[in-house]
Amino acid sequence: MRISENALNALTACEYCGVGKAWVNKNLRGGETVEQIVRLIRGKDPSVDVEGFLHKKVTICEEIEGLDEAIDGVVGIGDADFPQIQKEVKTGDRPIALFYKGDISLIKATTGNVAVIGLLSPSGQIEEDERNVVRQLVEQGKCVVSGLALGCDTIGHRETLDRGGKTVAFLSSPLTQVNPPSNRPLADEIVAKGGLLVSEYFRNVHSKREFIGRYAERDRLQAMFAEAVVLAASYSPRDYGKDSGSRFALGKAIEYGVPRYVIYDACRDGGNPMFNLSREAISNGARVIKPDEDFSISGTLSCGSQLEFNI
Repeated sequence: MRISENALNALTACEYCGVGKAWVNKNLRGGETVEQIVRLIRGKDPSVDVEGFLHKKVTICEEIEGLDEAIDGVVGIGDADFPQIQKEVKTGDRPIALFYKGDISLIKATTGNVAVIGLLSPSGQIEEDERNVVRQLVEQGKCVVSGLALGCDTIGHRETLDRGGKTVAFLSSPLTQVNPPSNRPLADEIVAKGGLLVSEYFRNVHSKREFIGRYAERDRLQAMFAEAVVLAASYSPRDYGKDSGSRFALGKAIEYGVPRYVIYDACRDGGNPMFNLSREAISNGARVIKPDEDFSISGTLSCGSQLEFNI
């Protein structure tokens, strides 16, 4: 297990009042000494001292070591293998440490990664259309990014593996606790076949509000580490109790300047509420992938470069 000093320092800094991801991204670049970090934190929390910081750091290190074989390591800002973050991502959204199992290089840059997202209970037709799109993405050498949830996430990961591709799953929980538990075998297979599991968390949630918030935070990572986001289908936020977290990923894609695409047939799907979010996305500039047509993706999107889709 590799535990980065930069990651430990960033995580320890967040133990202090007023210090969060935005503060860490603004003030730390990696390689700082504990003394330097303590001096910086004093502007937020005067109670900090070197001895206390070191004590918290050791405690966090022991907690991470307790994750044992669930992780291969944790990387933090400033590390050579910490992913490049698109310049459009605000400091409060940028991760400061990532816990991983598998090939961390798959998210070193967004180039080659396509997020495929959607609702938890897709129809058979939606599943068929998504599988067709994922199959073509794999044939084009793309790595499929998703969230390991039931429904469209599982379909995307499963089809990628069945086609011999690699896939990345972002979790809303520590890597010791795959959600849903029924997808633990899928998570293990993703790693065994050269893919990657990623989480920002090493501790469990303490409230329902935190539990829900982590899903939204997970969804932003799907947009952050992809050159494009493809929506299979989803209800909209107006469909109370039915919509998925796809709206969070799509919203962040707009914010980060990541191209958005929806799998949609206007004649066939026009009256289907499962496509309410898809129609909203189209009205907000997302382009359509017709399920019965082939498409190809070329170009790159990494730190502000351009992406070209040919559909």
